[in-house]
Amino acid sequence: MSRPLQAIVFDFDGVIANSEPLHLLAFQQALTEDGIELSASEYYARYLGYDDVGMFVALGRDRGLPMQGNRVDELVARKGDRMQQLLRSGSVLFPGALEFIREAAGAVPIAIASGALRHEIDEIIGAAGVGNLFSVIVAAGDTTESKPSPAPYRLAFEQLCQRAGRALDPRRSVAIEDSHWGLESARGAGLRLVGVTSSYPAAELASAELVVNGLGSLTLGALDELCARETPLSAGLRS
Repeated sequence: MSRPLQAIVFDFDGVIANSEPLHLLAFQQALTEDGIELSASEYYARYLGYDDVGMFVALGRDRGLPMQGNRVDELVARKGDRMQQLLRSGSVLFPGALEFIREAAGAVPIAIASGALRHEIDEIIGAAGVGNLFSVIVAAGDTTESKPSPAPYRLAFEQLCQRAGRALDPRRSVAIEDSHWGLESARGAGLRLVGVTSSYPAAELASAELVVNGLGSLTLGALDELCARETPLSAGLRS
């Protein structure tokens, strides 16, 4: 008998890798060179859900800063350089992430749908020895629109179906996210929603059907139970 769960699509930053603080610091360092300050509270409240291009565009729009021509490209490159320096400082994976990824990959096809740069994702999961376990990786620039648009999750799910060689049921496939932007994206792609409280409290992940502390406290059994339900819970299950 086949299990209810058919596939898992992971967000990366804030779910697999604890790199959001590093992204914030890299953004701050890139902007400081131009005398622009970015507080942690502002970043987490307004910009965490964006990829690098989207973040600088949104910041420029919000503050009336010029972002014409190659300006955004220059800032993205500068931020990328700072991020690489920070990533070399040590492991950034959340506790329990490796174990859950290995278990999940042994059970169902798994993918990543992220606003992070592809080389950052590849570097981290490669160093952790799990890079070959992901059938699909959708990264920054792979879709014309970033989260909260459903485009990243739609592309990841479509490619998972292609890799699996069969049609997968989105209502039996799970997205694991740490922000309401990401949950909105996954919901638009028709996936079941799991939130992790690494970046925001459970109250800010209210659209998720299941909320856990992190991958270390998530089980495939819980995902099977989630996918076996015909109708998503409006209030969500907390654990």
